[in-house]
Amino acid sequence: MYDTLVTLKKGAGRTLKAGGMWVYDNEIESIAGDFENGDIVTIHDFDGFFLGIGFINTRSKLTVRLLSRKKGTVIDDAFLEKRVQNAWDYRKQTVDTGCCRLIFGEADWLPGLVVDKFSDCLVVESLALGIDRLKPAILDALCRVLKKDGIEIRGIYERSDAKVRLQEGMERYKGFISEPFDTKVEIEENGVKYIVDVEDGQKTGFFLDQKYNRAAVQRLCKGKKVLDCFTHTGSFALNAGIAGADSVLGVDASQTGVLQAEENARLNHLEDRVKFQCADVFELLPQLEEKGEKFDVVILDPPAFTKSRNSIKNAVKGYREINLRGMKLEDGGFLVTCSCSHFMEPELFAKTIREAAHGAHKRLRQVEFRTQCCDHPILWAADESYYLKFYIFQVCEEL
Repeated sequence: MYDTLVTLKKGAGRTLKAGGMWVYDNEIESIAGDFENGDIVTIHDFDGFFLGIGFINTRSKLTVRLLSRKKGTVIDDAFLEKRVQNAWDYRKQTVDTGCCRLIFGEADWLPGLVVDKFSDCLVVESLALGIDRLKPAILDALCRVLKKDGIEIRGIYERSDAKVRLQEGMERYKGFISEPFDTKVEIEENGVKYIVDVEDGQKTGFFLDQKYNRAAVQRLCKGKKVLDCFTHTGSFALNAGIAGADSVLGVDASQTGVLQAEENARLNHLEDRVKFQCADVFELLPQLEEKGEKFDVVILDPPAFTKSRNSIKNAVKGYREINLRGMKLEDGGFLVTCSCSHFMEPELFAKTIREAAHGAHKRLRQVEFRTQCCDHPILWAADESYYLKFYIFQVCEEL
């Protein structure tokens, strides 16, 4: 069906054969047949054994991204609708679908594509040339599938403005796919209301991957004094506030984020107890320590300190520093700490926290370990789908 044949080198493709979704440029022995980047191709092992079909882009180190392992598969509208239906059925069974990630790239067997649902609006991020070509058909199928369950999509906005598109030979793009609509969308999650700015917010506008982690924090916060670092638009801080915290301070370096967080606090009538400050967390934590400030709950939800293996050493220093400072601000309460960097592997993150506790002369009792919300499923053998590590600890004085 797909005549262009990509043949792997002998001994190559171990990740693909173990269940992964990618073929790297240095794994390919030959490409036979005429093709354009973005076309669908057939993948064979060195001995001619069929491995699957996927789309090709020789400009990318991820030269082929897998779409199916079944021989004879046709990538048509029916195939795409089945993929979308499976993704939606999974969400309906596992997560609150009022706002959720509908498509999570490789973990939904639609590599390079992210679709988030905020109430009755969709936000799309397309990061691979092949999936970009299939995107219109996928979105049409998604709207049909949702409509069958009585969900009418009011509008679709594209946030394909990540730099990684340049590596695929594509321009960065941001704008409406549907008719224009108000891009300030109100959602509700865990009983907390937010205004999501799908046009100018970070990534797709809101970090859905922490949904149930935010809910897990609620039970710790009643009657407590809470510090939420890297608060973004206030999500953990507002969960603490709605759970009955006596006072909450949310801190972020972005003035835009802080203004949005304050708007969200007013939306939930929490502005009297949940306050926000624009500051560099690395500068503020030592200042709070020097003043003798103490908190019952400290939440550390930083952005990814590393997006490549090359900068992992500096990332470790950053995570160690904020965790050490956060523990020193504890008053026999709880530390909530996480890393959203795929390259900060679980073992390394745990080691870094352990070192921070040693430096702060604290002992940690693990309350809970969690990962990303189930609408961001972790596909085993596709390591790139697992990135969020989330701990809750009780911080104890050394006895």
